[in-house]
Amino acid sequence: MPKGKNQKFKLYRLAQIMSEQTDEDHYITMPEIMSALEEYEITADRKSIYADLKDLEKLGIEIEGERIGSGYHYHVIGRDFELPELKLLVDAIQSSKFITERKTNALIRKLEKMVSKYDAQKLQRQVYVSGRIKTMNESIYYTVDAIHNAITENKKIKFQYYQWNVKKEMELRHNGAWYHISPWGLSWDDENYYLVGFDSEAGKIKHYRVDKILKIRMSNEEREGKEYFQQLDMADYTKKSFGMFGGKEQTIKLLVHNSLAGVIIDRFGKDIMMIPIDEQYFTVNVDVHVSRQFLGWVFSFMTLFPCKRGIIRRTACRTPARCCPERQWCRTRGKYIASRARIGKGNVPCIASRARRRYTAAMSKTLRQRADQLAFEQGLAESREQARRLI
Repeated sequence: MPKGKNQKFKLYRLAQIMSEQTDEDHYITMPEIMSALEEYEITADRKSIYADLKDLEKLGIEIEGERIGSGYHYHVIGRDFELPELKLLVDAIQSSKFITERKTNALIRKLEKMVSKYDAQKLQRQVYVSGRIKTMNESIYYTVDAIHNAITENKKIKFQYYQWNVKKEMELRHNGAWYHISPWGLSWDDENYYLVGFDSEAGKIKHYRVDKILKIRMSNEEREGKEYFQQLDMADYTKKSFGMFGGKEQTIKLLVHNSLAGVIIDRFGKDIMMIPIDEQYFTVNVDVHVSRQFLGWVFSFMTLFPCKRGIIRRTACRTPARCCPERQWCRTRGKYIASRARIGKGNVPCIASRARRRYTAAMSKTLRQRADQLAFEQGLAESREQARRLI
């Protein structure tokens, strides 16, 4: 049998044919294998293909032949990744906000090459990325790689940092000044990727969104802040930070309704100690970085809390009581009042109640100032009138 033009690619093309056209549910016959090789201008007889199939097993591609009727059907029975595993990877890539839409599609296409064309269609049915919120920084792959290289080589990095303005335009922070940071790790929080590093000028640990980093470069200076990170557990540090916003670390005592036990465990883990105080509530002590984001997280779960004079129901609404069924109602007082959540010592009013008091205080101050001004103007007018009469 004369040899084809691409005979030296025979083993590679055979592996490609078996990987793309067969799986646990789809087979290929020997005549079909020979016909597929001819499409690549490769000729082969049965005996040589049998030997090549055995060689593929030595390369890690396990192929099984099953007798059906008068002939054999062949298919690949073992792959590096099973289909359910690849579906998990596809879902993880889709849900990652820091990966751009173009990179997301490119990665999924690469994963599809690891299964047959039939299973690849099942992966494609999972792909819905066009409507999801994705970052627009295409250089994020190289940013992450540069951060890892700097950590490995114990070097500082410098970069520019941007933010979005109301015109939907990218603008550099600090007028385009370069940030000089000692990178010590990467953290994943709230679907975003963060650089955790030490700022020598500020003398403290800071976080930066990786997808907002531009023009990253490795410096010749060695990293600083080792003493801050030697005893730092990165996972524990991330757990204490809400939205990766910093704040003073404090031990906070929370009064929590039993229905929110799952929320506490999901956030702080099963090792947290929850102490029941009655049939409906328990207390828990947690170490957190106190910030506005933490307080917002607490108030977002406000529910029934005990009151000395009755039961106060939750609200964050400023609608008049008669128009809003979700306003708080104190059964003892018989009227709508502000809700309160216990944090540490004493009671901390809810956001709506606190905002109402600030607004009332500001308006009272404004009205007093206006009244004083009117009194002064009225007195001045009366004085002028008396002066004209005397003249």
